[in-house]
Amino acid sequence: MNNLLTILTIICLGSLVYCCQESTSALQTNGVTMATYDEPNRPQFHFSPKEKWMNDPNGMFYYEGEYHLFYQYYPDSTVWGPMHWGHTVSKDLTHWEHLPIALYPDSLGLIFSGSAVVDWKNTSGFGQNGQPPIIAIFTHHNMAGEKARRNDFQYQSIAYSNDKGRTWTKYEGNPVVPNTENIRDFRDPKVIWDEASEQWIMVFAAFDHVKLWGSEDLKNWQFLSDWGKDYGVHDGVWECPDLFPITVEGTGEKKWVLLQSLNPGGPNGGSGTQYFVGNFDGKKFTLDPDFEPFVKKGNAVWLDFGRDNYAGVTWSDVPKEDGRRLFIGWMSNWDYATIVPTEAWRSAMTLPRSLVLKKTDQGYRIFSEPVQELETLRAGAKKINATEIVGTLDLTQQPGFSSSQLELVLDFQLPENATTDFGVELSNEKGERYRIGYDAATNLFYSDRTQSGDLAFSEKFASKVHTAPRLSKDKTVRFHLFFDVASAEFFADGGSTVITDIFFPSEYFSSVKIYTDNNTVKLLNGQVWTLNSIWN
Repeated sequence: MNNLLTILTIICLGSLVYCCQESTSALQTNGVTMATYDEPNRPQFHFSPKEKWMNDPNGMFYYEGEYHLFYQYYPDSTVWGPMHWGHTVSKDLTHWEHLPIALYPDSLGLIFSGSAVVDWKNTSGFGQNGQPPIIAIFTHHNMAGEKARRNDFQYQSIAYSNDKGRTWTKYEGNPVVPNTENIRDFRDPKVIWDEASEQWIMVFAAFDHVKLWGSEDLKNWQFLSDWGKDYGVHDGVWECPDLFPITVEGTGEKKWVLLQSLNPGGPNGGSGTQYFVGNFDGKKFTLDPDFEPFVKKGNAVWLDFGRDNYAGVTWSDVPKEDGRRLFIGWMSNWDYATIVPTEAWRSAMTLPRSLVLKKTDQGYRIFSEPVQELETLRAGAKKINATEIVGTLDLTQQPGFSSSQLELVLDFQLPENATTDFGVELSNEKGERYRIGYDAATNLFYSDRTQSGDLAFSEKFASKVHTAPRLSKDKTVRFHLFFDVASAEFFADGGSTVITDIFFPSEYFSSVKIYTDNNTVKLLNGQVWTLNSIWN
């Protein structure tokens, strides 16, 4: 009897341990897996949905202290399916509150990507009680039309909200921009108010170019112009444009920037985002003469050289006293997004960034800077004094140091020896590693995930090392790095070159080292912070 009790006790304890281990990654409720935000590869300071599939950011606006972020969402699977708009809000661009699904498919179609604006003057007439309505502009995608092999199955529609974006009413006159041109890829509207021409401007993608439309009331739209067939890279379909005015840093000069996502055709394969700098006269976008030579057809200026920053757009209605052009992207790539090794959820967003336009030796260029609100996550600061590095410098010899949630700022002296290759390496006890660095011989930054862990899910995921040109001529090479559990975001030289890549180690990276493969590199100074989780 005692032996039987012992055996039963062992079995029960074993079952308890097993259940506890399972609960650290997911909870089962009526057979449905619910996220606990500590699943393997779950990002800890990036936004990701509680569960299921997510892609493009949508409908981003700021109103009464809240940053709204909608996103392409399929609540029934971890692979792409009938699109909804998921919804989350933040008061600080860092911590996010999940809200119920905002827009559901209807008789006109699925809810594809789009934007949202605050209609401050109630031009639409949808406002109530003296409060401005929020207007969402999105693409309806008619699956029956697509299956019938028609080309007019996408068109632009609107919905409005009178309770700060919590609930939405679709306009009974939808679509507001019908697809009379019979264009197959006719989607992703981004709307802004243009003060100079006193009208709403809509830009959306049309296969290999963008279309510009204008409206006084967000309901009745008129065609303005086409742009883009003769510029930029056209190796894939154009998607998710964004057109906005921006002041050149340090001047009073105003330019217009057009962001344009592309799939495939990115700088290191698959999805990518190119941009154009020019002017807008209320009807037509024209390239700046100094920028034009860089984007002749087949050439591009890239917003991010990594594989995993796509379909990014900017927030509308950020207060003028703030003054920032705030951006976020989908942190994945269509080459492998549906098969990455996550179970409860799929995909995360990049860190929010501030886009700054500067005049450089190469002409106008966008610099991407992580938003300053991220500094509130910092903990466990560690200062690194100036030193000569030969081989490696281990940064993890400190109690409580987390190499999976990390921010680093490192200033290196530009090597005099042209063969010097140096950077930062994450690794674990299984011999998996991720490296991001600078090669003086080629003047290229690089991101190497070819040994970073699970690669078997896609031949395209880590077939090569990703590279990006160094644009700065400064004698100091600055690394600003964010490492989450399964991602790296690299802002080099103040954000003049950016690389965003994801990876999937089989266990957490436990070691962080500065390395040099050839010769010596001088570290001028450095600072390292462990970053707190936004979900605790």
